[in-house]
Amino acid sequence: MTREVDVAIIGAGSAGLYTLAQVRHAKKSFVLIDGGELGTTCARVGCMPSKVAIQVAEDFHHRKFLSREGIDGGDGLSVDGEEVMEYIQDLRDHFVDQVLTTSTDEMGEEFIEGYARFTGPNELEVNGEKIRAKKIVIASGSSPVIPEPWKAFGDRIVTTDEVFEMETLPESMAVIGMGVIGLELGQAFSRMGVQVTGVDLCEHIAYLSDPVINKTLLDIIKKEFPIWLGHNAEISKSGDKLKVTAGEQSVEVDKVLVSIGRRPNLDNLHLGAAGIEVGENGIPEFDRQTMRIGHSDIYIAGDVNGERPILHEAGDEGRIAGYNAARDEDTRFGRKVPFSITFCEPNLVQIGQSVAELEGHDYVIGAMKVAGLGRALIMTKNRGLIHLYCDKKDGKLLGAALCVARGESLGHLLAWSIEMNLTVFDMLRMPFYHPVMEEALQSALRDAASQVENKPPAPWDLKWLND
Repeated sequence: MTREVDVAIIGAGSAGLYTLAQVRHAKKSFVLIDGGELGTTCARVGCMPSKVAIQVAEDFHHRKFLSREGIDGGDGLSVDGEEVMEYIQDLRDHFVDQVLTTSTDEMGEEFIEGYARFTGPNELEVNGEKIRAKKIVIASGSSPVIPEPWKAFGDRIVTTDEVFEMETLPESMAVIGMGVIGLELGQAFSRMGVQVTGVDLCEHIAYLSDPVINKTLLDIIKKEFPIWLGHNAEISKSGDKLKVTAGEQSVEVDKVLVSIGRRPNLDNLHLGAAGIEVGENGIPEFDRQTMRIGHSDIYIAGDVNGERPILHEAGDEGRIAGYNAARDEDTRFGRKVPFSITFCEPNLVQIGQSVAELEGHDYVIGAMKVAGLGRALIMTKNRGLIHLYCDKKDGKLLGAALCVARGESLGHLLAWSIEMNLTVFDMLRMPFYHPVMEEALQSALRDAASQVENKPPAPWDLKWLND
């Protein structure tokens, strides 16, 4: 017997759960299918446990500045690796439980625990059960990439899916892949006393295309632990340790964190049975305004489509896919300004168009070094740089890259300004308090404004009223 529903959702992660909310709101029948660990990537192995580790590391790291502030005893502080990992796991489990209690725990037969595969354009099979759905949403997430030969080293190799299961902190660790999570966890473990070495084939970190911001951040991070760029990593066994080699440099470590990317969970879905073709990247083409794959009745949302593997984007894509899957006709939705934060210290934030994307565009860069900023000095975090990319003719804000303390907050102001199509002059007319980190933005805006061709009358930071 075949179960018939309006919408079948494959994957109970963030994108799948946001899809589910829209389908429920439209009062459509559905099934939610997932055979993996529940609780979303963010809560289990991503955003949340990594931020717990970062907070612990930052708290301990600040002991280095206590004596400067007249506070004695900082040198006597130490880290208990087992207690740290237990604390991270306890909070991680709390976040996972929060997700489960509001999603799958009391869903009944509408939730199917198992792995789906297509048997036709509108047909799935799960655990031997046939399901026919008018619309299907693929939100099956992604999995860490790990080269096959490295799996032979057993539990000395950990991925981002396993690192938070460690029982204690290792004495030494190589982090292969200096993207967002590699940079965050590399610095966090280093600050907690682990001897960390970072390795990446690229010459930049965290997908930065702004060479000046890249160098600024690298110079700061390298003072805490070495980072080797521009060479492939090779791993070999060396006694009871692993030897990691990159170019002419090598190090022996207890653990290797492999953070070289994630691949979409599509291989076992049998997309061919649904008439879906995939590109060279292994992902089918889809409309990012509707999330529909071609002319099919299938939508794709979240990390599985490989476009913007960030929680708020997964949420938006799930809502778009769910809204359209629950209706006869698709609605096209605008997408928000690209916005990413790497929670290293200083924060690395990228908003809007990058330097690479602005190639050929006539733009200016408003810059501000935070070394002398009063609020940054008070916080002992006066390192970093802000770059604002603005149209040279009218000063419209196009994008930005920041490596600066409290960048997570400054980035939101810039993302909102880009969404509202503001110019640097519009932004300068906003109030800026003193002393705050936002004053760094004010200085960068003034620098950009001075380079814009079509300027309004000065002073730019006052409102002009018509009599």
